[in-house]
Amino acid sequence: MSARLNALWQARTPRERWLLGIMFALAALVLVWFLVLRPLGDMLSAARERHGHAVAALVTARAQAKEIEELERGGSMAAGEPIAQAIAAAASESGFQLSALQPEGPGRVSLALGAARPQALFGWIAALEGQGYIVERLNATANPDRTLSVQIVLRARGG
Repeated sequence: MSARLNALWQARTPRERWLLGIMFALAALVLVWFLVLRPLGDMLSAARERHGHAVAALVTARAQAKEIEELERGGSMAAGEPIAQAIAAAASESGFQLSALQPEGPGRVSLALGAARPQALFGWIAALEGQGYIVERLNATANPDRTLSVQIVLRARGG
């Protein structure tokens, strides 16, 4: 086979050999471009895009962590009434029936609601956060009547 190819090559004129050599070199460059350089460039571009998204997510996470630290450092609640009484009063003002309310130490309370409309519940929780309470844990389960059954652990800011 090699002898046959060599015979074909030798049958060409020197000018044809030069032209065929240039053609093979250009074909090799095109193959290297399409099979190696383009995929590497695409991978590098995708990596840069993923890096940009990761940096943006990191900045957002750090900002949120800073906000949480500021909320927690914001000082403790007024020492007027215990947290359990304050939460019970806030729940009754908002029209929620607490099925359970247990203090879990100073500045911390666990409560349960059997049925609450989601919009009203999360609005009430936002109002509590505005008053300086922090939601440590929230477990909500959907009821068949489009309400939620909720268990919440709240603590006073700074507590």
